[in-house]
Amino acid sequence: MHIDQALEFHLLNDFQRDFPLCPAPFAELAARLGVAEAVVIRGLEELRRAGKISRVGPVFAPKRIGASTLAAMAVPPEKLEAVAEAVNRFPEVNHNYEREHRFNLWFVVTAGSEGRLQAALGAIEQSAGYPVLRLPLEQEFHIDLGFSLNGEKKRPVAVAQAFTAPRPLEELERRLVMALQEGLPFFIRPFSVLAARVGCEEIEVLERINRWCREGIIKRFGVVVRHHELGYRANAMLVHDVPDDRVEAAGNALAQAEGVTLCYRRPRVLPDWPYNLFCMIHGQARDEVEARIAALRAELGLAAYPHEILFSLTRFKQTGARYA
Repeated sequence: MHIDQALEFHLLNDFQRDFPLCPAPFAELAARLGVAEAVVIRGLEELRRAGKISRVGPVFAPKRIGASTLAAMAVPPEKLEAVAEAVNRFPEVNHNYEREHRFNLWFVVTAGSEGRLQAALGAIEQSAGYPVLRLPLEQEFHIDLGFSLNGEKKRPVAVAQAFTAPRPLEELERRLVMALQEGLPFFIRPFSVLAARVGCEEIEVLERINRWCREGIIKRFGVVVRHHELGYRANAMLVHDVPDDRVEAAGNALAQAEGVTLCYRRPRVLPDWPYNLFCMIHGQARDEVEARIAALRAELGLAAYPHEILFSLTRFKQTGARYA
């Protein structure tokens, strides 16, 4: 039996954040939607099987626990598939895309500590046989507060933040992060299942997750959708070279703009990479994304700054981050 279209839309669109953090969250969703709890659980299972969602769970803020970086390689086109396969073998790699550029392989690497991250990057370089361009996050303007499926403007984003060193996780927290990486199990009391895996009480799991949400360690908790499977097949990474004294203002303006799903500052790596302001734009077709980018650059006074548009061509890997 297929999920009702109206219910599918609500599950995908309404609960990407502000998911109920309570002992029986699927019953709470069912009450809000006016259906049975079993219908919600079956619906989410069906959406996961169809690839429309990757999981229901936390999106951790970058660098608040562990360490992570965006990385890129310039790979001869005829070797790209083999190199992408080699990169994908590393569990630390959670996103891996081909993009239109001399640097044509882009991936995200996440690890439990800065030392482990650097070790993973070195091993990836050795395995792939090409140098890795390392572009760690320096400042966030807007990162993954959800993806509206009906064009509604997202809520205002927080003021840009620089990063403080992450605090080490306690053993119980480390086990909880490991359990959460796969997302919530689709059972009546999912947090009780997680508690059993972690070795603590259900109330402790809920308190810890709530605290991480308040502290900003968890950026949002809810349904994590997969854009491509939902029809948003064109995505581009737009990069600019903005003077350092203007990048924060430009980043905050971009972050508020319609159609921008991610926006962040990363270091220039000269002479190979002169760009320091990154944002992601998703759309249903390439010409739609190109038109949005042209409008953004004109509206926000970015036209004077050098830029490049890196459209995604092939998705080699997309999973949740592995911090533990």
